[in-house]
Amino acid sequence: MRTASAPSLSSARCKTTSGWTTAKLCHRLSLRGRADVTAAAAKMASGYQPVAISDKAKGTFLGVPDMPLLGLGLAALGRPGYINLGHGADLSGKSVEEMRANCAAVLTAARDMGIRYYDAARSYGRAEEFLSSWLRGLPPDALGRTVVGSKWGYYYTADWQVDTGGAPHEVKEHTATNLIKQAGETQSLLGGKLRLYQIHSATLESGVLDAADVLTELEKLKKERGWMMGLSLSGVQQSATLRKAMGVRMSDGAPLFDCVQATWNLLEQSAGEALAEAHAAGMSVIVKEGLANGRLTPRNSSAAFAAKTAVLLQAADMYGTSVDALSLAAVIAQPFQPLVLSGATTAEQLASNARALELVGRLKASDLAALLEQLRQPAEAYWAERSALAWN
Repeated sequence: MRTASAPSLSSARCKTTSGWTTAKLCHRLSLRGRADVTAAAAKMASGYQPVAISDKAKGTFLGVPDMPLLGLGLAALGRPGYINLGHGADLSGKSVEEMRANCAAVLTAARDMGIRYYDAARSYGRAEEFLSSWLRGLPPDALGRTVVGSKWGYYYTADWQVDTGGAPHEVKEHTATNLIKQAGETQSLLGGKLRLYQIHSATLESGVLDAADVLTELEKLKKERGWMMGLSLSGVQQSATLRKAMGVRMSDGAPLFDCVQATWNLLEQSAGEALAEAHAAGMSVIVKEGLANGRLTPRNSSAAFAAKTAVLLQAADMYGTSVDALSLAAVIAQPFQPLVLSGATTAEQLASNARALELVGRLKASDLAALLEQLRQPAEAYWAERSALAWN
């Protein structure tokens, strides 16, 4: 396989330099009892070593200095179905316990690589549950270095099925009643470990930023529980939604929101200016979909994307890296200093993604500018293609 390609199924099963794979660690975990499987993983060594991190890939995030600007999102780890290209084939087992073990193995690998931010949501199946169990097994020093975020606003409705017969996998409800319910559920699982609580996929259409009862409850959670407040964005109106959110004030006149999580990648660059404004105003920035759900990897076999794939492969070859690491480094290099989420399903994929933390230090501005120009896509086209991705 070429140096520039993302991990294939075969590479996801091969030995790492330390002799461990996700599958091996999952098997070892599966021998343990159900109740302590994820806590046990937190005490194990994954076989991965801390990755090289450029000074350009560190920053203050949610008030925490010197954070590596790569985190782990759990959207693909807490449930068997997701829209990432090839996701289903990455999973060697899809039962609750097999996925619990896999999630624990990837979290342990992330910890050992030096990745410290973990991002969950109520609608990511059992992601909060899996993460909570794993965190309980961390020694105090490791737990103290960990930063956790989660989200409210969607229900998980797939009932651990991949094929739902056309029914949605998650359903949005941005009401105060649902906020109170889901905040209680998150509190019971993540409790004092939670630093960031986010509205999941806030949009102008949902009206959540105009709902006085919701905003009052968010202010209450922020002041009483000490949770920082954020919102994630989706769709062609990300910029407008973010600018509206930046104007939301609490009863004391201070801004309600401390952080924004948005889609930004080599294809979908439309929110860049608004994200720069948010960064300048003191908000932390998280970027999701840095790999466009796999479309910015060689797994994208679309003939219509072949020319862009060729550009990515050539640039990755020039830097001696993988396409996924290059794509993520392009995000980290942005002036709004984002922390970008890996959506990895396996530790091997995460290790490939983590090469971005070193690469960004040697990525030339001229090469980055060329990639941005050659790969940019109209926002409307990007979101139309995303909506057509199949759950697998």
